[in-house]
Amino acid sequence: MHRSKRILRLDASANPADSSSRKLGDRLLGQLQQDVLPIETRVRDLNQDLSFIDHHWVAANFTAVDDRDTNQSARLAFSDQLIDELRWADHIVLTTPMYNFGVPATLKAWIDLVCRAGVTFRYSSNGPVGLLEDKRVDIIITTGGVPLESPVDFVSGYLRQVFGFIGIDDISIIGADQMNVDAEASFARAISEIEQKYPALAA
Repeated sequence: MHRSKRILRLDASANPADSSSRKLGDRLLGQLQQDVLPIETRVRDLNQDLSFIDHHWVAANFTAVDDRDTNQSARLAFSDQLIDELRWADHIVLTTPMYNFGVPATLKAWIDLVCRAGVTFRYSSNGPVGLLEDKRVDIIITTGGVPLESPVDFVSGYLRQVFGFIGIDDISIIGADQMNVDAEASFARAISEIEQKYPALAA
């Protein structure tokens, strides 16, 4: 018997009530939920509970597991939880706007919490090796005026690098860019891209 498909959804927009990236995420999840396999979905709003790493976190992270005291283990507990979510998932759906040419601060905080040497990647004689394999990620990016893949797009290439760094190389980006120019057309193009990517599931 096939087990269910496990999807982790991550939302980074600070404007949940009227977020185009989240709406596109809803559409993509709706497509995926038409699959013949049962779907399990976990959702994390990156605007809730995320904190920035500090010197206490760094000290705990660089202390060997067996040498950590209770406070150090507690300091890393949330990071461990976020990493467990990634390990659990077969398919990650990340939705994010572009803020000032880059990713939202909360998404950067999540990245800092999940990129951990010896846990999600390791160093080898040939450089870093990602430890989270056999996963797929769809990244939905919305922008106000910046074209994706342009010289001032510091989101799409960065996120490809981050996921590849931890071992996930099945990466696709679905963009609704330059929405301040023509939001309706940009949104429609992104919907079409979602349906083309999953043609068997399109309504």
